[in-house]
Amino acid sequence: MTAPPAAQRPVTVHAFTQRFSSTPLGARLARHLALAQLHTWGIPHGSEESERAAVVVAELAANAVTHGRVPGRDFELRLSLPTGSLRIEVTDTRVERLPPGPGDVGAARPLDECGRGLTLVEAVVDRWEVRHRSVPGKTVLAEIDLPRWLSIVKRLPR
Repeated sequence: MTAPPAAQRPVTVHAFTQRFSSTPLGARLARHLALAQLHTWGIPHGSEESERAAVVVAELAANAVTHGRVPGRDFELRLSLPTGSLRIEVTDTRVERLPPGPGDVGAARPLDECGRGLTLVEAVVDRWEVRHRSVPGKTVLAEIDLPRWLSIVKRLPR
């Protein structure tokens, strides 16, 4: 006779990944779904962390649609909650045009119609970087520290 299996806690992964069409509608949907996912994880709409994430997702998704678009290819949004922070990753398939990295973002002139997105990202995140992918493309990764992480993780469903 075999012993009954030991009780195991279910594995809970705090990650969200979704592909979106490289269109303005896809970028808007990415922002809306990101905020809904954060709310599900216990980061409520309207909180400072949610507002900062909204800016980051909106700007990175808009950049993926505007500058990283390859016809017929989507962009990908990935959210995860490593201990103590919210990680936001936006991946597109264009490599000919890499964005500047942290500290290299130039200031837009007052009448410029573009060029402020990464400046905003740099202002609201705690860390960010641009990563090359082994398949054609790049990922812009940004992290927002969550000092209240321990209280959030206790409320997450298991």
